[in-house]
Amino acid sequence: MERLDLESVTPKGRALKETVDEVTAPSVEGEFGVLPGHVPLVAALRAGIVSYRIGADIKRVAVGAGFAEAGPNKVVILADDYVERDKIDPVLVRRDLAEVQTAIAKAEAASTPGGDGAPMTESLSALILKENWLAAELELHGDAPPATMRPFEAYGPPAPDADEDIPTDSPAAS
Repeated sequence: MERLDLESVTPKGRALKETVDEVTAPSVEGEFGVLPGHVPLVAALRAGIVSYRIGADIKRVAVGAGFAEAGPNKVVILADDYVERDKIDPVLVRRDLAEVQTAIAKAEAASTPGGDGAPMTESLSALILKENWLAAELELHGDAPPATMRPFEAYGPPAPDADEDIPTDSPAAS
């Protein structure tokens, strides 16, 4: 039976090297799965949970933003962060998350005086990436925070259409 070599690398070095049967990872477009024989693929990753199966055993780890390269017999994950469940202290992560969310609220208030969708600053973007990473850690631990929705962020939903593109209830004159 064919298998995949799975490797996860961070700026600190190799974090994981396993031979697996299946991998699921969180891309910016949604989760994707890789089985042996997969066509070549490169995907941008968001912070989230990577799961992999070895026989009947499913393991999960959290990864930060980065990239994944998959092929017929190998998956390489290059991510900013990596952690296994037993290395997470949920009390510290929740404390850090509260601090980041306070900083985000201050940055949002400063960058959007009218709340009219002013461009996101680089520091606000970095805070949101940190928030996403901390949320992924808590999700892996089994103590996920409530979901947040930050519309119009880099990997969020597209901006709404201009007002003239929104249909109205009145019938159009022909």
